[in-house]
Amino acid sequence: MIQHINKHKNHITALSALLIVFGFIVDLLGSSSLKDGALIAATVIASVPIFIKAYQALRMKAFSIELLVSIAVIGALYIGEYVESAVVTFLFLFGAYLEARTLEKTRSSLKNLVDMTPQEATVIREGNQVVMKVEDVVKGDHVVIRSGEKVPVDGRIVSGQASLNEATITGESTPADKKQDDQIFSGTILDSGYVEIVTEKVGDDTTFAKIIELVEEAQESKSKAEKFLDKFANVYTPAVVVLSIIVYLITRDLHLAITFLVVACPGALVIGAPVSNVAGIGNGAKNGVLVKGGEVMEKFSKVDTIVFDKTGTLTKGKPEVTDIKTFGNHDRKGLLKMVAQAETISEHHLGKTIVKKAQTEGIVLTNEVEEAEIIKGNGIRARIAGHHLIVGNRKLLKTNKITMPVEVSDYATDREKVGNTAIFAAVDGEITGILSIADQIREDAPQALAEMRKNGIKKIVMLTGDNKYTAELVATQLGLDEFHAELLPENKVEFVKKLKETGHVVAMAGDGINDAPAIATADIGLAMGEGGTDISMETADVVLMADKLMQFSHAYSLSKATILNMKQNTFFAVGIVFILLTGVLFGSIQLASGMFIHEASVLIVILNAMRLMRFNKRNRNKA
Repeated sequence: MIQHINKHKNHITALSALLIVFGFIVDLLGSSSLKDGALIAATVIASVPIFIKAYQALRMKAFSIELLVSIAVIGALYIGEYVESAVVTFLFLFGAYLEARTLEKTRSSLKNLVDMTPQEATVIREGNQVVMKVEDVVKGDHVVIRSGEKVPVDGRIVSGQASLNEATITGESTPADKKQDDQIFSGTILDSGYVEIVTEKVGDDTTFAKIIELVEEAQESKSKAEKFLDKFANVYTPAVVVLSIIVYLITRDLHLAITFLVVACPGALVIGAPVSNVAGIGNGAKNGVLVKGGEVMEKFSKVDTIVFDKTGTLTKGKPEVTDIKTFGNHDRKGLLKMVAQAETISEHHLGKTIVKKAQTEGIVLTNEVEEAEIIKGNGIRARIAGHHLIVGNRKLLKTNKITMPVEVSDYATDREKVGNTAIFAAVDGEITGILSIADQIREDAPQALAEMRKNGIKKIVMLTGDNKYTAELVATQLGLDEFHAELLPENKVEFVKKLKETGHVVAMAGDGINDAPAIATADIGLAMGEGGTDISMETADVVLMADKLMQFSHAYSLSKATILNMKQNTFFAVGIVFILLTGVLFGSIQLASGMFIHEASVLIVILNAMRLMRFNKRNRNKA
């Protein structure tokens, strides 16, 4: 029964409006009794959904706005104010209808994401192409995607090439070219081309599904301001009832007490902060930034210090081997093969770069690694083909008591001074070569850092495990306040802790894997997503899906705009209630006009919050 009434709430609102209009028309024709009957009928019909919600709230031991309106309507009927009882109930339902419509727009980013979810996939089964529901696709299936189709699963291209619109994942509308071995994600659209992919993730495990889940959770989570307002409303609402009783006892004016009850409803106050939160998080999702909830948004807006990892964060994370230098009579190709063989166990950017270099040169890598140990932040120890191999930085060589000749040290320093990372390779206790690897600073880094400083960041620091020469070069080019090089993951954690202890509100940006401890320690952990790796989504408070620093700048500005919007809504709501109550006590605000202004104030705070949906880097200074 209750569900049936709620389902037809809009019809009830329309019928109530018709009865009110009918009542006024017959009144003009001189039939006051028919007018009263129409208005009482309008009141009763419109009151049903309001009374139901009030009863449900009472069962939960909560004082709701519906309860205040219910009391006011009963009082208005008791004193014979049928016009006001009918208009108040109609305005309340009509206001709820408009609120629902406008709130739906604030959630439009999430709704658009859900609407983008693929429903079908073309799968190759027993040599035939079969169209099936996405939920029937399993890991390992070969899926065919043609021009104009949505990608139904996460997978890797095994044949073909295409241009993909990845806006649903990264927020970037510029199509990305994809070829064999590239990864593509569910929910993206193949603009042109043809690919066959092997399925790696399906259903709720896909990156797209996780984005939707994260945005849903984030929009439901509350900021400290929202939690405070919830508690405030729980005290405020019963206090209004008590105050209205006091007003009646003092004035003996039931109409005044009822009007006081209606205009003091905290509707705009209760909804102002949540709707700003929803709109802000929705804007982030639309622009490829996942902010995990209102509390994160609130804390992010207070950040004054940003700590960056270097590789993959300030730099592109796509380093290349620029030189391989051997010492003694060691063979260059043999050295590269041995080092690449050891690095096959590594997840580090530099290790992957060495493996890629070996594969590019046609070197076949086999499973010859007999023993292997990753020394986090330093390198690898391994046993290959009977030889003891050490690959890593100076610290690792020193720890293993390997002597470094002056010639080797000077060469490594020269390479580092021009921006290379020197990777030392030692076989059976003797340094046999140095692999030089260089990365490029992200093109958007200077602009992004400048914007963040403009918007309130006071200090920018870089922490890296790389050598001091390369670190200094990057720090100088980007105008950073501080840099610290040759650090282990635990050193980064200690540094972040010191910054927090000295009163800084710290955001730590890294790749979400090597920097996970420091990201977890910071007030705000931010991961450069690279298409949204599982670990970056789980460990960070903010994830940049397009892996671009300009998204970081947008996220920081958005957090400030969202919190400012919340404050605007709160101040406006409190101000309106104060004005209305003053008007009631001085006799200038009546029951119906008070309800009209109340509903209008609710709509205004929602419309103000909706401005956040259009917030971007071109207008963020105006928000």
